[in-house]
Amino acid sequence: MKKLFCAFFFFLFLVNSSAQKSDYSILSIPDSLKQNANAVLRLDQMDIVIASQRSMNIKTQRIVSVLNDKGLNDIDAYSHYDKTTSIKNIEAIVYDAFGNEIKKIKRKDFRDQSAVSGSTLFSDNRVLYLDYTPISYPFTIVYTCEVETSNTAFIPQWYFLGGYYLSVEKCVLNVTFPKELGFKKKEFRFNGFNIKKTEETDTKLSYSATNLIAQKQEDLSPNPSDLFPKVMMGLENFHLEGVDGKATTWEAFGKWYGEKILTGTTILPEETKAKIKALVGNEKDPVKKAKIIYDYVQKKSRYVNIAVGIGGWKPMLASDVDRLGYGDCKALSNYTKALLEVVDVPSYNTILYGDRYKSDIQSDFVSMQGNHMILAVPNQNNYIWLECTSQDDPFGYQGVFTDDRDVLVVKPEGGEIVRTKIYDDKGNTQDGKGTYTIDETGNFSGVLKIASQGSQYASKSRVETMQPNEKEEHYKDYWDNINNLKLGKITFTNDKENVRFTEDIQVSASNYGTLSGNKMIFVVDAFNQYTGNIKRMRNRKNPFQIQRGYLDTDEIEINLPAGYSIEFLPSNYELKGKFGEYKTEIIKKENNKLTYKRSMFLNKGKYSNKEYDEYRLFMEQVSRNDNAKIILTKN
Repeated sequence: MKKLFCAFFFFLFLVNSSAQKSDYSILSIPDSLKQNANAVLRLDQMDIVIASQRSMNIKTQRIVSVLNDKGLNDIDAYSHYDKTTSIKNIEAIVYDAFGNEIKKIKRKDFRDQSAVSGSTLFSDNRVLYLDYTPISYPFTIVYTCEVETSNTAFIPQWYFLGGYYLSVEKCVLNVTFPKELGFKKKEFRFNGFNIKKTEETDTKLSYSATNLIAQKQEDLSPNPSDLFPKVMMGLENFHLEGVDGKATTWEAFGKWYGEKILTGTTILPEETKAKIKALVGNEKDPVKKAKIIYDYVQKKSRYVNIAVGIGGWKPMLASDVDRLGYGDCKALSNYTKALLEVVDVPSYNTILYGDRYKSDIQSDFVSMQGNHMILAVPNQNNYIWLECTSQDDPFGYQGVFTDDRDVLVVKPEGGEIVRTKIYDDKGNTQDGKGTYTIDETGNFSGVLKIASQGSQYASKSRVETMQPNEKEEHYKDYWDNINNLKLGKITFTNDKENVRFTEDIQVSASNYGTLSGNKMIFVVDAFNQYTGNIKRMRNRKNPFQIQRGYLDTDEIEINLPAGYSIEFLPSNYELKGKFGEYKTEIIKKENNKLTYKRSMFLNKGKYSNKEYDEYRLFMEQVSRNDNAKIILTKN
């Protein structure tokens, strides 16, 4: 009996010990949260205390169970600091799959490095980050951090669900603020998620969310920031870089930013001013002057990346950029502005979200937003937009990083929300003209001239700067429909004046035509065949988006092998629908020649999940017709 009692007591002790550790055990995660998840956020909590206009404290706790190596990015254990932002404490504890502690990581064990590579000027802008290599999966990390800052212009946006393949067991946001600072918020996409507002008063705001299941990424889905719930927050009375500010209207905010933050940053040495005046000479046209200045900046300076939030939105002095020859987007835009001032060309700092995925400044939420700066040069009733970080972009070309989105233009009279350049779908062109020859053994040789404009210029012109091995990889990937591809001479013409990039390419391939008995079979469309695959989805949940439309046109002359006659020629084909238009035509010529014509127009747009299958079928028909084959018979 005594032995039985001892055994029972020991069992209770084990159960109790196990229960104490089970908080971080993978076994305690509900199966529903593991489904489609690479990581599970057991707890994601942020406590923001805004004590005054010049004081904000942010405490973060993230308990992340990483299920596999793809979930490592969801640990998110890093924090920036600079002269205005200090890290009070930061640490992490690692637990194994059963919730047993295996490693404690103190502040000294975090990597501490400059937030800016290749720069000495920004030595105060630093980042502490966790660089942890797991022994095995799954494991759990408990990360805690406390930061204090005098900059209250940037209250972090709160994402209840941070991305795909991540589930959330519990998520808590608590914000405390003085009533007189004019705290404001904007909620996005709460419907369908288990989110509760647990408190909202004149001085407090709290949210709680539980059991948010992992979302699978679906092809062509909008960015997670446009799909998942989030909260934006701001203050009408805030502080930035030693200056108090107001954000009541965009006009007032822009005026404050121009007068209090930008003033004094465009002073240049006299010798630089003299050099710029001499460079511009007697030119009177403001646009031509701006072109000369832009070219000068591109040749003289290079871009260094500084994380947003580091240094706020105050650019480094134009005189420092002039001396050092580098800067971030704010610095280079401001430097270009300073040079334009020397020759009496007005320009305006412009704040926006820079990304291939288009994101707008929220025009109905006056606050410090954006992650990038460009320059707006007024031109009659429009603006010429200058991307000052690029050493390659043509003057006034926006490409796909800043096009077609709402931005904040900071003018002397105040801020103004403006839409950047919209590249018309039919202006995003790729025009292919060429010829190819198939010999009697099925070998292929050809020459092709591809001219690209609009948004297609951005993706094509980057090929010019690639290394030889990268170029070869690029073209072999582009023409993945041609086996045994060999590249010959390649020349590029980058017409920056008309923003047109032309590729002249010689190619060859063995056995392009398949021989079978006395027949030869090959695909007509060699140069611009759609080989993509729009996946079939039974229960698609998300809408889908075509970010940019385009128009591809091709005219290719085909030389057929001597001694063969045409047995089968694909029919001409035309397809029209809400997503675009597609057309092919094959014309017989003399002397065993054909002319192949193809045009493909795709509309940009946002479409519902119910339209996805219709789009898939549209592209499937394009793919099938692009793969149409000619059959030749030996005479």
